[in-house]
Amino acid sequence: MRAPSWRGLKRWGRRSRPLVLRLAAWPVALAALAACSGGWHIGSNSQATDPATVDYPVFYVKRQVPVDQAGLLVQDDLRVMRTLTPSTPSADLYMRASASAAAAETNISARITAGAMWDVKDVDTSADGSRVVFAMRGPLMMNQKEKDPPCWRIYEYVIATDTLHAVINPASDPDPPTVNDVSPHYLPDGRIVFSSTRQTQSQGILLDEGKPQFAAQDEDRKEPAFVLEVMNPDGTGVHQISYNQSHDRDATVLANGRVLWTRWDHAPGKDAMSLYSANPDGTDLQLYYGANSHLTGTNNTVVEFVHPRPMLDGRIMAIMRQYTDVDDGGALVIIDGEHFVENTQHLLAYPTLAGPAQTPGTSNNVLTIPGPSPGGRFISASPLLDGTDRILVSWSQCRLLDSTQTPPAIVPCTSSALAQPNVQVALPLYSVWLFDPTQGTIQPIMPPVEGTMVTDVAVAQPRPLPTVINDKVPGIGLDENLLNAGVGVIDIRSVYDIDGIDSAVPNIAAVADPVKTPPNTRPARFIRLEKAVSIPDKTIVNLSAAAFGASNYMIEIMGYAPIEPDGSVRIELPGNVAFRMSVLDANARRIVPVQGVWLQVKPGEVVNCNGCHLPATAQNPHSHGRQGVFASAWAGAAVSGAPFPHTIPSGAGAFIPQVGETMAQARMRVSCLSDIPPCMQMVPNVNVLYTDVWTDPAQATPGTPISLRYDDATQFFTAFPTSALCVTQWSANCRIIINYPQHLQPLWDLPRPNPPVAGVDNTCTQGGCHNPKDAMGKAQTPAGNLDLTKSPSQVEPQQFTSYQQLLFARPTVIMGPNGPIPGPPDPPVMNAGSANGGASAQFFACVTTGAGCMAPSHAGFMTADELRLVSEWLDIGAQYFNNPFDPAVPVN
Repeated sequence: MRAPSWRGLKRWGRRSRPLVLRLAAWPVALAALAACSGGWHIGSNSQATDPATVDYPVFYVKRQVPVDQAGLLVQDDLRVMRTLTPSTPSADLYMRASASAAAAETNISARITAGAMWDVKDVDTSADGSRVVFAMRGPLMMNQKEKDPPCWRIYEYVIATDTLHAVINPASDPDPPTVNDVSPHYLPDGRIVFSSTRQTQSQGILLDEGKPQFAAQDEDRKEPAFVLEVMNPDGTGVHQISYNQSHDRDATVLANGRVLWTRWDHAPGKDAMSLYSANPDGTDLQLYYGANSHLTGTNNTVVEFVHPRPMLDGRIMAIMRQYTDVDDGGALVIIDGEHFVENTQHLLAYPTLAGPAQTPGTSNNVLTIPGPSPGGRFISASPLLDGTDRILVSWSQCRLLDSTQTPPAIVPCTSSALAQPNVQVALPLYSVWLFDPTQGTIQPIMPPVEGTMVTDVAVAQPRPLPTVINDKVPGIGLDENLLNAGVGVIDIRSVYDIDGIDSAVPNIAAVADPVKTPPNTRPARFIRLEKAVSIPDKTIVNLSAAAFGASNYMIEIMGYAPIEPDGSVRIELPGNVAFRMSVLDANARRIVPVQGVWLQVKPGEVVNCNGCHLPATAQNPHSHGRQGVFASAWAGAAVSGAPFPHTIPSGAGAFIPQVGETMAQARMRVSCLSDIPPCMQMVPNVNVLYTDVWTDPAQATPGTPISLRYDDATQFFTAFPTSALCVTQWSANCRIIINYPQHLQPLWDLPRPNPPVAGVDNTCTQGGCHNPKDAMGKAQTPAGNLDLTKSPSQVEPQQFTSYQQLLFARPTVIMGPNGPIPGPPDPPVMNAGSANGGASAQFFACVTTGAGCMAPSHAGFMTADELRLVSEWLDIGAQYFNNPFDPAVPVN
């Protein structure tokens, strides 16, 4: 198609103030737009008889383009859900009777916003096309502070009655005015799922933990985390269904009734927005798509997946873009999530499909990196579910600013213009268009207006109602006893099942057999349940970076359980919290990489999984966490009624399986009948305990008992990192909270007058050892150049010297020709995040066998119980504090 002239588009204002496009006629604008459409054919017929017309109401948001004082676009950031721009927000919800340029436009929200400044976003419509929900806040003041009300609330517009109201009545809202509600979507049963900072159930859990209620910050600690909540159509019955530590956003509903949304995975080591799904009550949370498909942007750059919307054929339309600096938009992508979990990873049931699962929504060159995008960019899209494959989009064509002209002029993104040095992108011009991918055309619904953004497009078109999935209730999907205890259950078939592969040596069956694999030699012995710590806003506790120490997060431990010989686990854990699991050896040290995303179970829910997973790599970008991705590598018991090989064959101590059961399933089935109270074998413990209940002593040697306790009479602890009650009776609110000053420093200061050499003081910080002063108070170089005293660190005065010297490089001094001079730093003694690797492994060798120690040998200096405490502290990140409300926590 020949590019028309752009002479009619060169009359623009200066870049430092809002630009106004003065057009002689609408067809002129269409001709000009065609020049920068990146290959699309742009129609100019806007008559009501146009066959492209959609005869249903269309809704969208109009707002001022946010610019800074220099007239440059204030870029949005997907990671920040509620940020105000430096310019005064001004937005309204509009309706057109149809998707036609000739249709009349009505300002729906003006009855509330007229005469004041409000902001509007996140528009969605009901399946029957009768109602519209959206988020709105106001009135807003100049220089509005983000933490201050007014905050986002959900509003509903009923088309037939032309009525607009807040879904949650402000007069009866139980939550404070500082909460924010955004991204609403109708569930098939009429309720509304939305993203919110209310954190309804999470705040109740905080009370159970003995903490004050507050809205936890996201893992960037920039704003409260938005999680998914559900409410009745009248705004009552608000309850939380997701427990992420960062944002869950953009909820929609699949045809099968499951909720689909964008989750910001920002657990330690993660930072990506992928698609997740769950039942509307929050049960059966799974990855849906994209955790390892983020390198699919322009030139294989990183993109995130946001604003998912189902299409008639079951595929998902989404916007893929970078977090920021892409003019608030990105590329349309069509995702085959019914058959794929990643771009090149099919579900198990579709072995012949090679992918890719992602196909571009357009054939034009839409870039996902900063700078000009020849095919323009999309900020929102709403598929028309009428069988035509058409899409209502908010799109901005590609425009450049030619600063060589006076005044600067807007010019098209021609090849020659793009090839110029120092190309400058003009402000985006988002407006509503009707895109027909079959015909390759994009039809204008309204003329773009300079200085105005038209976004959040939605059409009130009746569409098929998704399947209704009822909330699970006791006896129907939820176990009443578990529900009453506030716990769920996780059932793992075998931790040796790594991504569907039997990784046990030589195999799971042999490891489970005590004759073939002596119990003491099994690698996986315990599982540890680890919970994210909610971090308050700085107005509640202004935590210093020193509070976190070597890690930028805090972790609590909920408990431990033994892993059965075949690698299986069936264990209770607290419901409605974000957690992860670690597989441990006999010393309670992690042996495989930590599972890297937050999981959840609802009270009463039983979650089943096949096994464990290794982190994906560029060479093997596979995902897990979704049912149907891998087959189980462990079939369990071969027959019913026969014991597992060489296990106790009969009697009160026998766990005789049914066909297909794992050892954990067989043990729990039997113990739930015999235990008083029932199922005690599924209850975790804050102590690390193991007794061999499987090996038949007539056929093999049973495993050695393991008892690593906080309350062992022989250990030297001065304070438990948990409550005394939790030591004796675990419950859903039990937490192990390890703070370095309270629980680790006493290990170095504790008097050790006897072991292993009688009459010798082996206290770590006594004068002759890891102390900068000798027994006479004279300055000395500490043994091994390691100062373990609790003096304030010269590097970070809010931390002890010992903490800094254990986890960070330490300065040294060497003797030069003219006296002492700084030498090369000594490496850290320990590795934060791993008790079994690198320097940490060397430390444990030193204090257990004496290997690698400077004289004297440190073997036997510390008890096994103490070393367990050091191990778990290192594994969870070696934080300085893991309790933001401890009176001694460092603050700013």
